[in-house]
Amino acid sequence: MITVAVVEDHPVFRNGLVHVIEAAPDLQLAGESRSVEELDARGGADAQVVLLDLHLPGLGGVPAVAHLCARGHAVLVVSASEAPADVVEAIGAGARGYLTKQTDEAEIVGAIRAVAQGRTYVSATLASYLLQTPIHITGREREILELVAGGETDQDIAELLQLSVRTVHSHLDRIRNKTGSRRRADLTRFALQRGIVPRSPKEG
Repeated sequence: MITVAVVEDHPVFRNGLVHVIEAAPDLQLAGESRSVEELDARGGADAQVVLLDLHLPGLGGVPAVAHLCARGHAVLVVSASEAPADVVEAIGAGARGYLTKQTDEAEIVGAIRAVAQGRTYVSATLASYLLQTPIHITGREREILELVAGGETDQDIAELLQLSVRTVHSHLDRIRNKTGSRRRADLTRFALQRGIVPRSPKEG
């Protein structure tokens, strides 16, 4: 069974999500709440997946995503916003998936199952928006992506580019926020898709 908690401040929509969870044979409701603070206080702390609205009273948006991810939850955002920037920022903060509130029940269940298995899920419409949205990569970020794609560690990159490890981490955080890619394998894939050629230390 996949345990799921719902954090949504609109009662009608929250009840709808609860119904979707209770109707699926492999999903179990771990708790429902109007805010992240209420989830922390009233239960749902053991939920594998948290369905999260971004616009909540109290802790909301990207900080809410980061908070829940730090607690070990797989966060699946279900938001009224279709803005590409919101999607990228949520994924960049650690969310495993992003759906709009127009998503049907079958896709919600499929997305829950996907993120519970460690995969990322973004609805097809939002994914197409993201592909159309230009992502600006600076010259320094491009250098770092070349080395990441070449298999270099953060320490190696710092030494090769004569930067501090902290600075490398800052650049990588910005790249992750822009691309929505958290894992190094995903960053490598992003680099290759945009023609950024992997660079090894021997090439300088």
